[in-house]
Amino acid sequence: MPMRIATRRRGTRLPRSARRAQLLEAAQEVFVESGYHAAAMDDIADRAGVSKPVLYQHFPGKLELYLALFDQHAGELLDLIREALASTTENKQRVAASIGAYFEFVGRDGAPFRLVFESDLTNEVAIRERVNRMSQDSAEAIAEVIKEDTDLPDAEAHLLGMALSGMAQICARFWLSQGSSIPRDEAARLVATLSWRGLGGFPKIDREGSDSDAG
Repeated sequence: MPMRIATRRRGTRLPRSARRAQLLEAAQEVFVESGYHAAAMDDIADRAGVSKPVLYQHFPGKLELYLALFDQHAGELLDLIREALASTTENKQRVAASIGAYFEFVGRDGAPFRLVFESDLTNEVAIRERVNRMSQDSAEAIAEVIKEDTDLPDAEAHLLGMALSGMAQICARFWLSQGSSIPRDEAARLVATLSWRGLGGFPKIDREGSDSDAG
């Protein structure tokens, strides 16, 4: 989502935090358009409307810029998932909400998902570790819901959490690549219905005092 031209004119003085945000936004545009390897610091500085020395005052190199963006967007996705899981106590709705979180993230302006899920930098150790950690954290958040509802062992619940999170992000990216011909909420609902029907094959715990319609 491009910034207002006025904020990108060379010589415009901004508070450090605002300048950093401006540089990150410009870098995101360039990375999404060109990929990490083809992007140049000159291109990012030009897109932000600053000199290269100003860019280097905030980020010592291209990798540091990319890592800052990855951390920002991976954190936003995990927050979306955790908020979705906390939005209701009914596990069927919580799984549906978490899948909806992936569709929301993938559909965001600026295509931040491309930096997280389609990076051309996975051979870089720092990125590979972050991708793995993000996948693990997302799967664990969903696995906690599965374990609560089925009492499966941790390893089995985690495997199912990984399956659900992987399916959600792949389906969301496919949905977007097809031109979003299906409304986002309907697409997420379809995937959530498939997911929950699959989970329905696992025995549900009957907890004393629980609502039989809650899951």
